[in-house]
Amino acid sequence: MTVRIETLPPERENTLLAAYSGAVASARRRNLAVFVVIVALYLLAGWMAEVRPLTFLDNIQNFTAYLGQILPPLTLANLPADVAAWYWGLPKWLALLGETILMAYLGTLFGGIAAFGLCFLASANLVRSPAIRFCARRFLEVCRTVPEVVFALIFVIAFGLGPMVGVLALAIHTTGALGKLFSEVVENIDMKPVEGLTGTGAGFLETVRFAVVPQVLSNFASYALLRFEINVRGAGVMGFVGAGGIGQEFLVAIRNFYYSDVSAILVLIILTVVAIDLATERLRHHLLGREAHA
Repeated sequence: MTVRIETLPPERENTLLAAYSGAVASARRRNLAVFVVIVALYLLAGWMAEVRPLTFLDNIQNFTAYLGQILPPLTLANLPADVAAWYWGLPKWLALLGETILMAYLGTLFGGIAAFGLCFLASANLVRSPAIRFCARRFLEVCRTVPEVVFALIFVIAFGLGPMVGVLALAIHTTGALGKLFSEVVENIDMKPVEGLTGTGAGFLETVRFAVVPQVLSNFASYALLRFEINVRGAGVMGFVGAGGIGQEFLVAIRNFYYSDVSAILVLIILTVVAIDLATERLRHHLLGREAHA
């Protein structure tokens, strides 16, 4: 059985083709205009921020030359001895690296606990009081708006040098960052369990404990692990302002032109961060996958 397709009258067909061509041309002009605006804003931002590509190109050889200076002379014929000489301070560096990881762990732990407590107060679907939500959200914004290094500099003045400064700085910034992420997770939960418990007369804490936490726990753990990765890198920088850890030793090596020590510590930090990234990534995927199959 064949179906005969009716053709449009020539005038109608020409009108539709002209309308289609006009719509396509209009879309192309709109896309081109958006592209031009983005490029213009990009160039304007670069000009206002004094980003000079020519300066970068003129001095790129200094960067490559410095990389050549910090790399130790390694030979295949004498590789074990060369690596041993390169990592002459390995026990000391590992101890400082452990201190950095502990700093990141404690900062993540304390910040995660504070974020866990505040995120429910900042969630619009749980707290009806605009004043409480406003205060909780603004507090979290203050915590995450100020960079960790600035907090660390303030705490160094107040409490002196040491890892406690780094832990406090990381904990406060983690509270703000995780509190924001946690509250967004809470605002996307299924509200039926909440409504069921509320209907039976359950209070706020009972509702959060039995209707909200079971839905968000795996996402909270995933975000906390991601934050721990970030804090490990941040804890390394804390050493630059006197918070101890491997960052402080790294700064000493840079300032004193201990070129091979700079590369050795840098490689050690990179390997540690990669190992932590891989481990936490597997754990995050495991938690999210278990939730998907639940």
